[in-house]
Amino acid sequence: MNGENHCDAEAESVRRRVPRAAVVAGVIAGMAALVAPTIWGLLDARPARGLPVLDIVSGVLGCLLSPVLLWRPVTGALALTLLAALSPAATPPATLGALQVAQRRGFPVAAATAAAGIAAHVVQGLSRPNGGISFGWWLALVTVGYGALLGWGTLAQARRALVDSLRERARRAEAEQGRRVAEARMLERTRIAREMHDVLAHRLSLLATYAGALEYRPDSPPEQLSRAAGVVRAGAHQALDELREVISLLRDEDPAEDHDPGGWPQPALADLPRLVDESRDAGGQVRLRDGVVDAAALPAAAGRTAYRVVQEGLTNARKHAAGQPVQVVLEGRPGDRLVIDIRNPLPAGGAAAPIAPGAGTGLVGLTERVQLAGGRLDHEATAAEFRLRAWLPWPA
Repeated sequence: MNGENHCDAEAESVRRRVPRAAVVAGVIAGMAALVAPTIWGLLDARPARGLPVLDIVSGVLGCLLSPVLLWRPVTGALALTLLAALSPAATPPATLGALQVAQRRGFPVAAATAAAGIAAHVVQGLSRPNGGISFGWWLALVTVGYGALLGWGTLAQARRALVDSLRERARRAEAEQGRRVAEARMLERTRIAREMHDVLAHRLSLLATYAGALEYRPDSPPEQLSRAAGVVRAGAHQALDELREVISLLRDEDPAEDHDPGGWPQPALADLPRLVDESRDAGGQVRLRDGVVDAAALPAAAGRTAYRVVQEGLTNARKHAAGQPVQVVLEGRPGDRLVIDIRNPLPAGGAAAPIAPGAGTGLVGLTERVQLAGGRLDHEATAAEFRLRAWLPWPA
């Protein structure tokens, strides 16, 4: 059925491109070029009988009915087959009809049309014997001819169906490739946005801590107030630069695949002391116990994930347990795993109002990040403390 639909669509496309009158005139002229020699041969073979009126009429009707094959191939082929039973002059249009049906309809219909054509020629041969060849051989040639037309048309239809299926497959593959590229771009932008979230959340929580110190300790020495104000100003400028970067990346329709989020070097496990020092400078009480064996052997991706886990833990501690001590413990070795344990006491009476608002999705994104790295992340809040614990694989 797909081949039939494709053939009909192809014929309709031709009719749209070429005026109908031109198509009809071309088909009639082509058939006339085939019918005229046939009628001439009949006149030459039987000059004593005068003009073969039936042959001329059948030939003219065959030429005039031939354009019907473009719109109604089966109906046109059957009408031409009836004319072929009356006169050999209609044989060229009838055989063309059989070919059109074989090219544009299913095999059963095409085979039935070919059988009808053979039957019509049997009637023609019995009513008008051909003196040049025996009836048996003549019928065999007619059968072979219709068989060839049926095979040719069926093969052409199968080839068109194959080409059509290959084109459809190529179109689908192109669409699938486009979808994969779009998904890859979206995943890349999501990864970049997650990196930006981690960095901005850490940066803004530090600024909120300094700003809180300025608000609640206006009696501090001028040099401390000036230093805190300078940290807030520099941090705000840096946060704005990072925010502009993430907005430009999320608006970009074709981000570079090798883009480095934020344009800064990606953090590693060796950068944890600097991260802890930043928190201490902001007034946090952070104690780092590093029991990692051969940190240089830790894969870069695992080191980056470990850094983000500690960063998120310190950020949450500043937001929800400001002024409380934070303990960070790292343990691990190659061939085993890297364990990160972050805990801090909760303020008396439960968690205090956060010093900086958050969407509450930091731990959700962090859990996904750790799982993508092949690890696991747990967090729990008891009546006394909040604990964040992560396990990351460390291949030997």
